[in-house]
Amino acid sequence: MSVKRITHLSLLTAIALIIFIVELRIPNIIPIPGVKLGLANIVTVYAMYHYSTKETLMIVFVRILLGSIFGGNISTIMYSFSGALLCLFGMLLLKQIIAEKYIWLCSIIGAILHNTGQITAAILIMKTTAVISYFPFLIISGCIAGTFTGICVQMLIIRVKYNHIFHYSM
Repeated sequence: MSVKRITHLSLLTAIALIIFIVELRIPNIIPIPGVKLGLANIVTVYAMYHYSTKETLMIVFVRILLGSIFGGNISTIMYSFSGALLCLFGMLLLKQIIAEKYIWLCSIIGAILHNTGQITAAILIMKTTAVISYFPFLIISGCIAGTFTGICVQMLIIRVKYNHIFHYSM
């Protein structure tokens, strides 16, 4: 892996981490655990289409690990990893059938998969199915957040192509 590639991955990871930390400081207007915009996923969805699977996994894992340390809530690591893994593997499959111009759709489905992974982790960790009552709310909020995130990614792609940012051959 070239120094230039490592630098790009590091920058994307830092951007995702900064967005994650800033979003933690924004008060949650919906009092349902797990409901948030997930703005750091803008970087994840972008990376899914422009970097290898291994590189995208590195970005996500480093962001989750450092985000939980810097955010002061290390106990959320299991929820974040389970959601991220299901989301990433689902988006890997979707990437094969959804073109980049419909990346917003991939983002919505990824958000739903992320929430599904988190609910599954909550059921396993808490050893109760009572948390499943949150699932409908998480699906609705996931669709809304995924749409917003997907539109942001779509706009990012247009800007990157127009300004030739990160333009090089893999």
